[in-house]
Amino acid sequence: MLRRLAAGLGAVVLAAEALVLALVHFVLGRTTQSQSMSIAGMDPDVMVMATYAMGAGTAGFLLLCAVLLAAAAVRDRAPGRFARVVLVCAAVTHAVLGALAVGLVGWGAFAVLMLALCLLVYVLTQYAARGRGEADGRPRG
Repeated sequence: MLRRLAAGLGAVVLAAEALVLALVHFVLGRTTQSQSMSIAGMDPDVMVMATYAMGAGTAGFLLLCAVLLAAAAVRDRAPGRFARVVLVCAAVTHAVLGALAVGLVGWGAFAVLMLALCLLVYVLTQYAARGRGEADGRPRG
């Protein structure tokens, strides 16, 4: 029961995070476009499109992770090999970004990133422990 709740909550958190990051990248792209900003002579239009692409890519990745967590919650089964690899990548990304966020953004962003990291790690370890105990016929514990 707790595994399903954690997976569902993780899906909601990652979906909200995807929405916020897409919005932030959209605002950054619009700001760059309206100010005609450039760094070291780079074309401002390229910077705008790169900002939009990065926002869409990040949001897409987080939405994929949210769908994988939601599927694990609905089925109450361990994610498959591909899903585990994607979720581990998301966990590592959240850990690295959390370390950077403390200095650059603040403790609030760090707390949100660590919440997502904890939910990802909890889901991965709890479903793995259940699968291992059932696979060899021994009870968990």
